[in-house]
Amino acid sequence: MPIREIAEAIGRQLNLPARSLPAEEFAGMLAHILSADMPAYSPITQELMVWKPTHPGLIEEIELGHYFV
Repeated sequence: MPIREIAEAIGRQLNLPARSLPAEEFAGMLAHILSADMPAYSPITQELMVWKPTHPGLIEEIELGHYFV
């Protein structure tokens, strides 16, 4: 899931626009993590772990608004 999608979902909850920033504008440990390409594929995880998710996905969870009370 692209970081932009997460930022946009959070922005909607806070009524703030999400925008891209050059890496130089945000420093520290998160710069490396947020700029890295770390793909994950749920069906493989589900098969390996014999697991099926039962809760909402990340964006759905953010959209529920529980974190912004």
